[in-house]
Amino acid sequence: MEKFEYRVMSYKAEGFFGGGSINSENFQEQLNALGAEGWELVSSATATGFNDRTRYVISIFKRRAR
Repeated sequence: MEKFEYRVMSYKAEGFFGGGSINSENFQEQLNALGAEGWELVSSATATGFNDRTRYVISIFKRRAR
């Protein structure tokens, strides 16, 4: 039976009143670094705060257990 391990990455949004915008270049660099380590992105969701502005992007990754 195949086994997996999981990792959660929480990426903080920037901007006035605690969120709103994502530095897409930096976010992409982090995704690529995890991909180079064998992690596969399974899901992403946003967590909102004041005025429904994005506070965090939460991403879940998996890879075969080593």
